[in-house]
Amino acid sequence: MAANVAAKKLLELAKDRLAQFYTPKLAKGGAASLADVTLHAASMAAPQPPPETWGAYKKKTEESGGVVMMLTIMIKDVDKELTQSKVEENEAQKEYETLIGDSAMKRRQDSKSLGDKESAKADLEESLQRMAKEEKSTRFEVVAKAETLRDLHMECDWLLGNFQVRKEARAGEIDALKNAKAVLSGAE
Repeated sequence: MAANVAAKKLLELAKDRLAQFYTPKLAKGGAASLADVTLHAASMAAPQPPPETWGAYKKKTEESGGVVMMLTIMIKDVDKELTQSKVEENEAQKEYETLIGDSAMKRRQDSKSLGDKESAKADLEESLQRMAKEEKSTRFEVVAKAETLRDLHMECDWLLGNFQVRKEARAGEIDALKNAKAVLSGAE
C-alpha cells in the first residue's frame, strides 16, 4: 500500500507538471519554472519537417488528453488498487479474527478433553492397581484352598487304601473282644 500511495503521489506530481506544460489553463500548480520553460523552448525550436505523405504539421491543442489523460487513468488505476487492497485487508483481518476465535475454542475443547482423558486414565490406573492387589490375594486364597484339598485328598486316599486292612483288623478286634468276654463269663 505504501508503494501504491508513493506511486500515486509521483503520478500526480508528473501529471501536474505535464499539465502546466501542455494545458496551462487546466493545471493545478503555479507557473512553470524557468528550467521547464527553457527545456520546452529548446524542444519546440526546430521541429522536423513532416514526411510527404502526412498532412501539414499542427500543434496538438489542449482538447486532446494525451499524456495528461494517460496519467489521470493511471492515477485512477492506482486508486482502484488502493481501494481493493483496503477491502482485501479488511476481509483478511475478519478471516484472521474468525480463525483465532475458532482456534481458541478448539484449544479450550482440546484442553478439556485432555483433562477428561487424564482423569479417566488415572481412574483406570487406580482400578488396575486395585485389581492387581485383589488378584494377588485371590491367588493366595486359591493356593491355600488347593493345599487343603490336596491334604483332604491324601487323607481320603489313605483311608480308602487302608480301608480293607482296617476292616479286617476291626473284625479281628471284635472277635477278640467277644472271646475275651466269653472267657470272662466262664467259657473256654
